[in-house]
This record gives sequence, C-alpha cells and structure tokens, in this order.
Amino acid sequence: MAQRITIDPITRIEGHLRVDVEVDDGHITKAWSSGQMYRGLENILKGRDPRDAWLFVQRICGVCTTVHALASVRAVENALGLQIPLNAQLVRNMVQSIHCLQDHIVHFYALSALDWVDVVSALDADPVATAKLADSLSDWTGNSPKRFAAVKDKVKTLVASGQLGPFNNAYWGHSAMKLPPEANLMAVSHYLEALDYQRKATQALAILGGKNPHVQNLSVGGVTTNLNPENETAVTMERLYWVKQLIEEVRDFVKMVYMTDVVAVGALYAEWIPYGAGVTNYLAAPDMFLDAAATKADLPGGTVMGGDLSTIKKIDVHADPYFKENVEESIARAWYDGDWSKHPWESSTDPKYTDFEDEGRYTWLKAPRFQGKPMQVGPLAQLVVGYAQGHEMCVSHVDDFLGRVSSVAGTKLGPEILHGTIGRHAARAVRAGMMADLALKHWDLLVNNIATGDYEIFNPPVFPKGEQRGVGVHEAPRGLLSHWIVIQDGKIKNYQCVVPSTWNAGPRDAEGQLGPYEASLMGNPVADPERPLEVLRTIHSFDPCIACAVHMLDPEGKEVVKVKAM
Repeated sequence: MAQRITIDPITRIEGHLRVDVEVDDGHITKAWSSGQMYRGLENILKGRDPRDAWLFVQRICGVCTTVHALASVRAVENALGLQIPLNAQLVRNMVQSIHCLQDHIVHFYALSALDWVDVVSALDADPVATAKLADSLSDWTGNSPKRFAAVKDKVKTLVASGQLGPFNNAYWGHSAMKLPPEANLMAVSHYLEALDYQRKATQALAILGGKNPHVQNLSVGGVTTNLNPENETAVTMERLYWVKQLIEEVRDFVKMVYMTDVVAVGALYAEWIPYGAGVTNYLAAPDMFLDAAATKADLPGGTVMGGDLSTIKKIDVHADPYFKENVEESIARAWYDGDWSKHPWESSTDPKYTDFEDEGRYTWLKAPRFQGKPMQVGPLAQLVVGYAQGHEMCVSHVDDFLGRVSSVAGTKLGPEILHGTIGRHAARAVRAGMMADLALKHWDLLVNNIATGDYEIFNPPVFPKGEQRGVGVHEAPRGLLSHWIVIQDGKIKNYQCVVPSTWNAGPRDAEGQLGPYEASLMGNPVADPERPLEVLRTIHSFDPCIACAVHMLDPEGKEVVKVKAM
C-alpha cells in the first residue's frame, strides 16, 4: 500500500517549498511540488517608471538580489533598443560572476552538504587518515592533521553540549549516509573554511556593487560605478587590484576544495548516479557578454531535448527570437485566476486560492514551458548545452572534472553521468570553476579597456510614446532567469518574472506533463518514510529558491506524514 509523505518546508534557503510524494515498495511513484508563497511584485510594478523596476525586483529574494536587478535593467534596455558602454558590460559581468561564486559555495556547504555528510560520524575519524585522504585529492594548505584534529574537537564539544547549531536536525546515522568518518571530517572542516571564502566573494561584490545584498551600482543604460583612476572617490586601480586578489583567493578554494569535495561525494555515492534525472530537456541562456552590443558571450546558450546532444540548437544573443517567441506559462495547476497558457508579455499574476488539490490546483508556481515542453534549467543545463556544441571552456572543464571523479571511483565515467542528482552537484562545482576563471578574464578586459582612456559607464535612456516590449535574460546561479516588460508611454504596463525555480519547481501543466522537480523524484528510493533523506537530496541538488518563484504563505495542507527538514 502506498504511503503519503509531506515535507514542508523542504528548502534550506529562501521561501517555502512543500513536496508531497507517494512511496510504494520503497520507491516514489507520485510527486507534487508546491510553492507555498505568492509573489505579487509584478502587480506592484504596474504604472511605475521602468527605470525603478530593478530596485523593486531585487526585493523578490534576499539571496538572488543581484540577478533580478540585472535581468530587469536588461529588459528595459532591450525594449528601448539601448546599447550600454563596454565598461558597463564588463562591470556587470564581474558582479555577475562574483555573485555566482558566492552562491555556489553557499549552496553546497550550507544548504545541501548535510544531505550527504554525517557530521556526528566525524567523531570517529582519525585526523591523520583524514589528512591523507584530503592530500590524495588536492594540495590545499588547510588539509593538515592539526587542522582536522581541531575541527574534530570542535564537533565533539558541540555534540556534548547538545547544541549543534547549523548542523542541528539533520538525519545523522541514516542508512543512506555512506561516507567514511574521515570523509565526513574533511567535509565539516571545509564547511567552516567555506564560510570565510564566501565572505571574501561578498566583499569583492560590495566593492563593485556598492553594497551586498541589493547592489546599488546598476542603472538602465549602464552602471554607476565610477572608473576614473584619478578620482579617489571612484573605483581606483588599488580597489580593482583588491577585487582581483579576493577573486584569486576564492578561485583557489573553489578548485582545490569545493570541486574536490564534490568529486569525493560523487565517487563515494556512485550508486546515486542513476537517480534524479527527470526532465532531460535543457535550456540555457548566453551570458558574460564580450561586447557592448551583447552579440558575443563567454557562456553558451541553447536547448538540448531528451538528453540527446545531437538535438542542440543554439541561442546566440541576448534576445534571440528562438527563445523569446517560444516561452509560455500555464496556470492549469496553479492558484491564479483563469485557466490559460500564455506568453509572459500577455500573462497576469492574479491570485485565486483553492486549497491543495491532488488532481487540481496545488501551488503558487506557474508552469513555464518552451515549445510546449518542460525544461530543466541551471548549471547542468548550461554545461550540457555547452558540451553539445563543443564549447571549449565547457568541454575542457567537464572532461577534467570527470577525469578526477573517474580516478577516485576507479572506473571511467563520461558526461552521461551528469543527468541526475549527483550530476547537478558536479555541474554546479564545474561552473563555479568556470566562473572564477571568467571573473579574472573580465577583470583583465576591464582594466585593459580603462587603460585606453575609456571611462564611459552610462548611456541615457529615452522613452518614446507608444508601446515597447522587452525581455531581460540572465544565466543566474540557479539557471535561466528572464524578466518580461511591456512599456506604454514611459510607464510599466505589464511585468512578469520567469525565474529558474519556476522552470524547475513548477507543477504539471494542462497536458499532465510533470515539472522537473516532480519528474526527478519518480522512482527514487526512500529507505525510511519518517526520514525521507533521499527526497531532500534530489530536490536540494537543484538549489531551490522559492522566494524567487512565489511570495505569500498559504494555509497548511493535510498530510499523512509531516516532516520538517532543516
């Protein structure tokens, strides 16, 4: 007999995501992904000055502030046909890449590592053996017996006190936890170091963006980051070299610690490679533009359908018709007024709550579709799209990572292993390494352009009479983000945000097609229904951020088993 499990909330980051599953004979047979918050900023923006939108949309989320701001100014610029100066493009690229580094580090260590790492098991580890294990994976200077012994003592003190702090309420001793004590101790030590390196990334972001979170340096038409090296109130060369130093330190942590920890998890949890694929239609946007007109990008965009690399179709530019003409949102299973599937420029966000209905409406999330198909977005999507088109950076970084995993696992593994729960973690780590390299590349491009005497950072917008439509596209840490704007006589007529967590966490559509979260859970094992760790593993691998998707609490639903995941 099938057992119903409700996990509410399942998220460890912004927003409330409820996941319901039915488990039969130890495996998931049905799944529902329910965003428990309503986001009404689209309605708040109507009638306002388009130049102010980016300041409002940053407040969608306390984590994804920068990305919404960037997508918003791009949407307005696209509607106006406004080109920004090259310096502005490069500053935005640096802000984007640094934000991404901080976000990816936080996701693995603070928000998902506890799905794989048994902190209490670290008490049984030998610090010398732990150092030997760590040294076999990288040359990181923090991998010393002394360091690991100190961390073990810290964990021992926490356990003895009964106050585990950030490690509290996890599934310690769960039968699905497979890492040896030394690997667990290594991961806990690296978690503590990660706190410092995500801080360094945040510091670099604040120097360029004015503050963090909620950057202050964007504007429709460019940036407000004064780049005059002769002005002490501007971002001087001294400050730029400080940013570079911080990026280099974070890069070393990403490549020598973060990536090696994911290698260890992937190799030691090899039995998880087949689980969690779900929707293997992938969608990614080009980004990190190299020119003022945004015609050349360092990050690839495109689609791959059904996991078949031969189906690759590129998305080459910021507002490629192939992308902007094929996006629709369905509200067939969502708590909104009506029953339609519409293009974002034509859609609305009018709430109509009906309670949780298994066969009806059960979420505040819409169901985005591309050419009528559900699509997975995120780091995995971008790497699959890049690998399929032979993108040099994607291919080299993926192949290098797979080589490292193969070495630890003792068997050769190819890119096909990336389709799943473990693969999403691998892709995010690989992308973090790519973004670190790109942050330094675009730092060089910016400094070299300033050296030519070009200090331009802003082109003023002009709002004509009549209607203009635009889309701002951005490859955010969680995947493809798009803001859609309709401007009428200089004011916002309609505004819609189609965010990564809506693409991934969205519900069934009118045709019954499952969204990526729901599809990824089908067939997954659940060893203990009272402690459904396996559900958390797959959902957390997407890095859900439901505040971006929806924004109001709803009444609690009915369930057979309720589990609070911390």
